[in-house]
Amino acid sequence: MWREYSSGYLKNNRAAAVSVMTAASISSLLLSLLSSLFYNMWKYEVERLRAEGDQYALMAMYLVRDANDEAPRLIFPFFLLVMALASFSLILIIHNAFAVTMQARIHQFGILSSIGATPKQIRTCLLQEAAVLCVAPVLMGMLFGIAGSRGLLAFVERMVREVEGRRASVFGYHPLIFLFTLMATGITMYISAWIPARKLSVMTPLEAIKNTRKLQLKRISHSPMLSLLFGMEGELAGNALKVQRRALRTASVSLLLSMMAFTLMQCFFTLSEISTRETYFEKYQDAWDIMVTVKDTGIGSFGEADELRQIPGVENAIVYQKAETKRCVTEEELSEELQANGGFSHDFGKYVRQEGEKFWVSAPIIIMDDTAFLEYCGQIGVPKRIDGAVIRNLIRDVTNPDFRHPQYMSYINDCRTTVLLAQAGSAAMEMPDSDRAAGVERQAPDVGADVEIPLSGCAETIEVPVLACTETVPVLREEYATTDKYELVHFVPASLWKEIEGKAGGAEKDTCIRILCREGVGLEELETIQGEIEKSLAGVYTIESENRIREYETNDRQIQGMMLVFGSFCVLLALIGLGNVFSNTLGFVRQRRREFARYLSVGMTPGELRRMFCIEAFVLVCRPMLWAVAVAVLSVGVMLKASYVRPEEFLKAAPFAPVGAFMFAVGGAVALAYYLSWCRMRGMNLAEVLRDDTMM
Repeated sequence: MWREYSSGYLKNNRAAAVSVMTAASISSLLLSLLSSLFYNMWKYEVERLRAEGDQYALMAMYLVRDANDEAPRLIFPFFLLVMALASFSLILIIHNAFAVTMQARIHQFGILSSIGATPKQIRTCLLQEAAVLCVAPVLMGMLFGIAGSRGLLAFVERMVREVEGRRASVFGYHPLIFLFTLMATGITMYISAWIPARKLSVMTPLEAIKNTRKLQLKRISHSPMLSLLFGMEGELAGNALKVQRRALRTASVSLLLSMMAFTLMQCFFTLSEISTRETYFEKYQDAWDIMVTVKDTGIGSFGEADELRQIPGVENAIVYQKAETKRCVTEEELSEELQANGGFSHDFGKYVRQEGEKFWVSAPIIIMDDTAFLEYCGQIGVPKRIDGAVIRNLIRDVTNPDFRHPQYMSYINDCRTTVLLAQAGSAAMEMPDSDRAAGVERQAPDVGADVEIPLSGCAETIEVPVLACTETVPVLREEYATTDKYELVHFVPASLWKEIEGKAGGAEKDTCIRILCREGVGLEELETIQGEIEKSLAGVYTIESENRIREYETNDRQIQGMMLVFGSFCVLLALIGLGNVFSNTLGFVRQRRREFARYLSVGMTPGELRRMFCIEAFVLVCRPMLWAVAVAVLSVGVMLKASYVRPEEFLKAAPFAPVGAFMFAVGGAVALAYYLSWCRMRGMNLAEVLRDDTMM
């Protein structure tokens, strides 16, 4: 009997099942997409670790291994947590879709209960109907999820395939992932259907037959804003939406989350693009065209600088290496402007170490090849010599937190003929005086290690002639004094470095080469020059290279790929809400016919009813839209304040077009749902509807 009853209901009420099938397919698509993406991320890491031979990390990637040492039986815990959160969120969103279709039959279940149907039988009937409705959409959604993940991974791989050192990823899928996704989707659907089914099954027959939960207001409610804007039709539309509040809860939540997420995503990536462009690409677009890193090679061992300058298309080349040292600075050496600004008092010992009247500050060294250093001396107007250093005599106003628009002042007041440089983290500085006097040797720590330096005077210091203190730095793709704002940067020639390297130490292992080509060079020409440089160094050195235009395009593609992934989730959320809107407007035409028949009977015209429908659709879209815009404005305000981007700069690049297109598409879909519902309702017979008591 139950089978015939359910079969007849589903055949005669197909529109009521639309939201359930839509919710099931989209939920399975989302969970399948997440599972497949996480599995391929895990698979990529396993393949990378195998290629690198990191057996310990590889073992940690496996929770349980099969006999062939291939795919895992389980996925790492973070994935399980994400899946659990996704399932819980879907239950909160879509269980109302089941509740709406089930509650439309309360009157029928009351009659069945009065003639002997038990709560368990009613609950079983509802769950069986849900299962029948969900089987095909779930399987279809899973297949689309697998296809979608493959497409997304292919798109991302195309975006990042030129990233240096990255392995190519190959899409993979394991049967256990399919079974796991099917189980997660099944549990999600079961809980979503069981919650409303249980509530309906425990209703008393009298309560169900009376149907106290039908679509009506428990008390008269007013909508002042809608009445003010749209008059009587606005008041009626507001009451209708309040009556349908439970039925439209899925739509309201889903549309709000999708609009909010999409708007915030667009604003975040726009702000990120502005920041990257200003602080990297625009800032250094005239500083480099090609960058080459020569691995495990010091500048003293690199002798091909002149050869690189002879390559056709290369207009300027600087070979340089970086080193970390320390310098002693006294209070009297500081500029008057810096002293008036508090000197080192704002550091609180984080980067500056005090020893009596002396202060130890970081003194990074940029070691340039002799030819480039002599050209630099000519640029700043000092004698061209290779027996001294040039000091960057600038320090940022540390009292101004705006890092994007910094204010600078002079660091030191005069440049003496010599400057004291102390080896950063040198063994001599770390050793007690007794050990040092006894000739005990101790190996220096790695460069960059956080070393606690005992301030015992300028031990192991060297004298370096100073050629000039200047605010002009060589044209390099380097940032100075970003984390440690008290750095005193020195530029020295390679010949001088050979003399002091033994005492100064602290040099990095790699050497960098900055190449500048002609102004207006294109990508094709730039890649040709890059190829010639790689060819000239191949077989002698291990190198990595990049060019400015390709780097910019890769960055854009990576951002587009991330926006595509996040945008897909926003679209899925919107589809869940739109499915609920279509099912509610089309599936409950019968319930609302008597409502509109009463309006017609008291003198309202079909045109006024159509206007009421339009107002409902307008409010259903505009309410989440306004909330999303409000949250986005507040969030963008916070992000602008934290990143020190000026509002006018953001407004020039604000994502009005994509956000407007997304909201317009959502609004158009809602309008279509109400239009189709109106088309089905406008041809009703007034007398027939008023005589039909089954509509109550």
